Amino acid sequence: MSVDAVLGALADPTRRELLDVLAELGQASATTLGARLPVTRQAVMKHLLVLEQAGLVSSWRAGRQVLYQVESGPLEGASRYLSGLASSWDRRLAMLKRVAEQ
Repeated sequence: MSVDAVLGALADPTRRELLDVLAELGQASATTLGARLPVTRQAVMKHLLVLEQAGLVSSWRAGRQVLYQVESGPLEGASRYLSGLASSWDRRLAMLKRVAEQ
């Protein structure tokens, strides 16, 4: 998945909370997740779709319900991107500090 899709999905606080709850539970249905969040089941479904499209969750059918779980791969890619960005800024700030101290 693209870093843009992952960061876009994570931009919403409800989706981040949804991921936190799902990570805590391991796997859960939309109904279970909806009971843990201050949003409707329909809103949970819409957020899960965005998270699934970004590759942050996967789903499968278990009898009559669909279960969801967190997928860490896309998070690792976004983390590498953000770490590289932070390193770049650290280097720039260190250079600026050296110039300012001269």
